[in-house]
Amino acid sequence: MTAAGIHTREAGDPEAPLLLCLHGIGSSSAAFAPQLAGLADQVRVVAWDAPGYADSADPAHAPGLDGYADTAAALIRAHGGPAHVLGVSWGGVIALRLATRHPGLVASLIVADSSRGSGTDPDKAKAMRARAGQLAAEGPDAFAAARGPRLVSDAAPPALVQRVVTTMAAAVRNPGYGYAAEAMAGADLTDDLPAITAPALVLCGEQDTVTGTDESQILAGGLEKSVYVTLSGAGHLANQERPEAFNAWVRAHLHVVARVPA
Repeated sequence: MTAAGIHTREAGDPEAPLLLCLHGIGSSSAAFAPQLAGLADQVRVVAWDAPGYADSADPAHAPGLDGYADTAAALIRAHGGPAHVLGVSWGGVIALRLATRHPGLVASLIVADSSRGSGTDPDKAKAMRARAGQLAAEGPDAFAAARGPRLVSDAAPPALVQRVVTTMAAAVRNPGYGYAAEAMAGADLTDDLPAITAPALVLCGEQDTVTGTDESQILAGGLEKSVYVTLSGAGHLANQERPEAFNAWVRAHLHVVARVPA
């Protein structure tokens, strides 16, 4: 799939530094509403619907992790790149592979509540591969109602929980979700990390029970240039649950690596 098949939400000055936002496996560009609203005064925020998600076209075949990274690269080129790339969860895995395959297009990384991929653990990989069947059996509404609440902390307000569930239900469908799950199940980026030279901010919600702080710390420790931050009072979707603090850290990162005003 080329960048032409990808739907995006965008905000900010087209001449400002580019911030490309890549969502998690159960989400869409809607997940970045707090960043589109809160960061567009200093950067051009572009959030995609991944291939086969929400308003983006279905890919003709399984892209694999490299295919998702290459599609993101095409999107960066179409916007005049390079880009600072913000990836949440699965989006962080794509961002890391993007930085290995297209280093000249990645000015820096912000990797939030992410991992090296489910391929680091056979049980996690098996569970990930089972998800497409679960979505097919349950339908998107029931699937999202069951999974969505796990992505935020126990203290998350009901309105946020409902927004997460609604976003997921509107975003996921097969075959796109199944293609994403297969790419995640086969991913183990352990050996990729040392080769990534882009400066990185790695964040994780303190109460993230999906990927967890230990995994985010492994990511940060494996990267050549990284800063690690734990966000208190947040679960797996820290960018949505603690948007002010999350955006403040992104601003600080961009100020350091690109002299973007904080």
